[in-house]
Amino acid sequence: MIQEVRERPLLMRELLGESLRELRTSSSLTLREVSGRARVSLGYLSEIERGQKEASSELLNAICGALDVPLSNVLRTVSDKVDAHSGITQLPVRSHRVAA
Repeated sequence: MIQEVRERPLLMRELLGESLRELRTSSSLTLREVSGRARVSLGYLSEIERGQKEASSELLNAICGALDVPLSNVLRTVSDKVDAHSGITQLPVRSHRVAA
């Protein structure tokens, strides 16, 4: 019996990290150079690029500054990647009910 191979769904942080890595390598910058410019540890930046850690909005802005790319461009690139993938993992959203 042949079992269906199921791909693991992508996470947003993985698409973001992939986009940041693509920008860094296309600019011929090393992890060390970007980490120094963004004032983030090399290891943490590496984990962000691999989609293992999520960057805060402030850190993401610093990384974009180090790459000399507007944050809006990075978010647009990630948004385009989301549109291209149907298997993005949607995390559950809690609804907060206000007592009457």
